[in-house]
Amino acid sequence: MGSITHSIGAIFQPIFHLFGWILAFFYGVIPNYGIAIALLTIVIMGALTPFTVKSTKSMMAMQKLQPEIKKLQQKYKGPENRQMLNEELMRLYREAGANPVGGCLPVLLQAPFLFILYSVIRGLTNVTASGVVQPRYIPMTSKMYHNLIASHGQITSFGFNLALKPFSHHSSALAAIPYFVMVAVAVGLQYFQMAQMNSRNKVTGQEIPSQQLMMQRAMPIFFAYFYIIIPAAVVLYMVVSTIIRIITQDIMFRTGISNPARHGVERALPGAAKEIPAEPEAPAPPGRPSAAKPSPSSPKPAPQSRSRAKRKRKAR
Repeated sequence: MGSITHSIGAIFQPIFHLFGWILAFFYGVIPNYGIAIALLTIVIMGALTPFTVKSTKSMMAMQKLQPEIKKLQQKYKGPENRQMLNEELMRLYREAGANPVGGCLPVLLQAPFLFILYSVIRGLTNVTASGVVQPRYIPMTSKMYHNLIASHGQITSFGFNLALKPFSHHSSALAAIPYFVMVAVAVGLQYFQMAQMNSRNKVTGQEIPSQQLMMQRAMPIFFAYFYIIIPAAVVLYMVVSTIIRIITQDIMFRTGISNPARHGVERALPGAAKEIPAEPEAPAPPGRPSAAKPSPSSPKPAPQSRSRAKRKRKAR
């Protein structure tokens, strides 16, 4: 097991050094650990934006397929038809380019970056066996390296150490409150992002797939536990990345990239005016002429010509 862990660590070493170099570069421009992590998050989310757009389109395709999915479920009822149902559903997803878990793709893609950033943060506060602080993954000539040596490995930003966790050893119970607040903010933002997507679906009259709802509700709970056992610097990364995803979704909604009408999904807006067909005219009874309607093309006497005729008769 140790050899496997060592091999995985060796594979990721160049990536750790790359992220450490980028983090040290941002810190050299703005000497604040929190801002440097936020700038690194923007770079990472910029690379993940195409996947966010793709997952949103996949969710719209899933919403379009809901009526067809229900028809297949009605057609292939019972456990004896389960395999046939799965095959038909997979064929339907493949033809429509949909993915049942596509809505959770951006969150799942965060996992490798969380692991990388977690490893880099641990490397920044690395302490040797003799108790000497020796930061890893960042250039030894960087400003961040020298400041970490001077602060004995503390990543202090905005008044608290981002290297600590909510249940780390704090100076007092009051000092631990900001860490729990950051965890609550991270989870709350994820639920807000979920509500933003669901409210958009309600406006367009689209049904939300049950798999998507289950994943949306379960993922923030899983991450809530994860946020408690990782350093606050990594939680800050999740806060900033979720804000960026919320902004990206809002831009996509406003510009129409995720508009259901563009993906073949009909809108069902309440109060929409419907064209009412004209009732056929009842036939006239025999022997009674039907009332002739004035033709719109028949000319009407102009009011000025009638007034002139009246004045001529009075003059006579």
